Amino acid sequence: MKMKKLIFIAAALALPLTSFAALGNITGLVDDIGIIVNKVIPIVFAIGLLGFFYGLVMYIFGGEDTKVSAKKTMIWGVVALFVMASVWGLVNFLGSAVGVNRDGAPQVGPLIPR
Repeated sequence: MKMKKLIFIAAALALPLTSFAALGNITGLVDDIGIIVNKVIPIVFAIGLLGFFYGLVMYIFGGEDTKVSAKKTMIWGVVALFVMASVWGLVNFLGSAVGVNRDGAPQVGPLIPR
């Protein structure tokens, strides 16, 4: 039991050291995540659009038994595209309202009024 307490106390005391050491890498990590997300967004939109067109092709060329599932596929494709576009627009709106510059660092003004 004492060993567990000792390990817990040592980890708690070492935590600030590791977090301060990682502060310099946070900016690079955020930039890397932003680059990855910006490359993945068009791919996700394309997959949603392909899902809609897949349902459309199933509806046109399928028989009567596949029309119901094709309608569901098209509806879910449209819903997915709507949700993705809405979230993307909301994130851009909130980012511009908060002052996040998409091309660089956040635009932060002075915290103390002069």
